[in-house]
Amino acid sequence: MTTATVPHRPFDALRLPGFRIFLLTFLLTMTADNVEHVITYWVAFQKFHSQALGGFAVVSHWVPYLVFSVPVGALNDRFDSRRLIQIGAGLFMMVSLGWGYFFVTGTLQIWHAMLLLVLHGCAGVFWLTSSQVLLYDVVGPSHIASAVRLNATARYLGMLAGPGVGSLILRTLGPNHGMFLNATFFLPLMLWLISAPYGRKFRAGDGPRRAVRGIADLVETVRDVRGIPVLAAMIVLAGGASFFIGNSYQAQMPTFATDLGHGDPGAAYTALLGADAAGALMGGLLLESGRGVLGTRTTSALKLATLWAAALGAFALVRSYPLALVCLFMAGFFELSFSSMTQTIVQLNAPAGIRGRVLGLFNMASGGLRAFSGITVGLLGSLATVHLSLALAAAAFMAITLFLLARMPKPSVSV
Repeated sequence: MTTATVPHRPFDALRLPGFRIFLLTFLLTMTADNVEHVITYWVAFQKFHSQALGGFAVVSHWVPYLVFSVPVGALNDRFDSRRLIQIGAGLFMMVSLGWGYFFVTGTLQIWHAMLLLVLHGCAGVFWLTSSQVLLYDVVGPSHIASAVRLNATARYLGMLAGPGVGSLILRTLGPNHGMFLNATFFLPLMLWLISAPYGRKFRAGDGPRRAVRGIADLVETVRDVRGIPVLAAMIVLAGGASFFIGNSYQAQMPTFATDLGHGDPGAAYTALLGADAAGALMGGLLLESGRGVLGTRTTSALKLATLWAAALGAFALVRSYPLALVCLFMAGFFELSFSSMTQTIVQLNAPAGIRGRVLGLFNMASGGLRAFSGITVGLLGSLATVHLSLALAAAAFMAITLFLLARMPKPSVSV
């Protein structure tokens, strides 16, 4: 277990030229990802008016993380992470070009859309998992906490900017040309990675390459992680957050907004949608500027996760619009704080020889299990109310955090 304490300097990772390029291309890719969602979801809805296709879009986005995260992590332990990221970016480009082709020719069918959605999910697994492995190579252990926080902040910035950029492209260029333009947003990442001096071949004293063994890798990685309590706790924490809550409450936002008296598309509804992301952005900037009061410790991550659950539980139960905005803003703040802290601890404690597999398992938990949050919040909400289902999901996750907190040995990791 890593125990060294590294002094925090505001925006420390930005001092590294390689990370600045990494962060810029990450932000551009995240923005392009969300631009694609805006354009394709709108066109597909206008053409098919299919609620089932909308549900499939969510499932196809997260199930590849559940199935392929550990295998992709294993590939990173054996091959060059740069090339695996390029495979993901290439798939992203191919999907955007595929949508553009079907839009221009007017030949889009439901099965075309489903195939492109699945390929998009697979692209995300290659890109995200491999990027996390490369990130450690770019910044090293002394800068990883700052790098993860800034990367998480860029992710939320992309989530905020993407819909706006997508709407602008949709209004000015239309969906046909818009998708072809969106494909070019992935080029800077692909070009930079051709000769970026990071990755396996540049590591000093790197160990032997391990064979990729499919399901056996998953079983062995789980066994290895169980032997490192701090890793096991953080992966269980990430998995619990994804399984019980994930981002399912965002899909139910129209219902919450209607019950709060702001269901019509307008500034009030947009503010409700953006409060969560705005809180996350504020959290990332405050933590990175050095104003955070909590160090990067397992106990801190668990406490922040508990506060996230409490904020979402309060949001589910309040009937005041201003209070709902405050709860969502705080939820975003706590989510970025605990999720970035969790990933940092995993990065610091993952054994070098299986770092890719461990990060793959982490992504399987934090991303793949989100496919089930639609059941815990959405389906149960249809049987009762989304307010009750979200409150119960938040309470179940809070029970997990308190259980882990009670079992966590001290002292914990501090960065």
